[in-house]
Amino acid sequence: MGRSVLVTGGNRGIGRAIAEAFAQAGDEVAVTYRTGEPPAGFLGVQCDVTDPDAVEAAFTTIEAEQGPVEVLVANAGVTRDTLLLRMSEADWATVIDTNLTGSFRVAKRAAKGMLRLKRGRIVLISSVVGLLGSAGQVNYAASKAGLVGMARSMARELGSRSITTNVVAPGFVDTDMTAELPEDKRREYLQAIPLRRFTTAEEIAGVVRWVASPEAGYLTGAVIPVDGGLGMGH
Repeated sequence: MGRSVLVTGGNRGIGRAIAEAFAQAGDEVAVTYRTGEPPAGFLGVQCDVTDPDAVEAAFTTIEAEQGPVEVLVANAGVTRDTLLLRMSEADWATVIDTNLTGSFRVAKRAAKGMLRLKRGRIVLISSVVGLLGSAGQVNYAASKAGLVGMARSMARELGSRSITTNVVAPGFVDTDMTAELPEDKRREYLQAIPLRRFTTAEEIAGVVRWVASPEAGYLTGAVIPVDGGLGMGH
């Protein structure tokens, strides 16, 4: 029997690749999604992580269908990019509430079941932007940096019950969005990356799956960059 895995924001992009990686390893995987349709082959649960009642309802459904969550990947996130002086209170609040507070909500709820099981894996998906900073992303960078302090504090609180908490920080991912960047901007980004290429969602998913594996059982409170060397030293 595989483990009960939850990936928030698992209906597309990095989240979907992570869900598929766990499913391929034989785990039972639930994904939350806010809009659109869940991918076939997974337990899809509609959930807005900014709504505490929706988070509770999602966990209740998942626990009934596939048991207590043993692996949580907090991936759901949004952007509202603009320069600091143009950033509205709503731009700030939306990103912080979704990316940081939403991760807190799902981690807190998952930890309840993990404490009873006396085991668990929590992986928070941050970003190289949370370590390096990025012009026009004050809100996003703050939310992703906040995940590091949150994860390390949870690692200290939960470690005695064999629950690990780690952060995976992706760099630029090869997606339709990066493919549409102006050629000069794309070249600028690539020149800053020692490996001279963007990563793929599958490469990130492989690292996340390993972090949640038995082989990584002694790893907690770590920040693992998957960024081609872009953020090294930060």
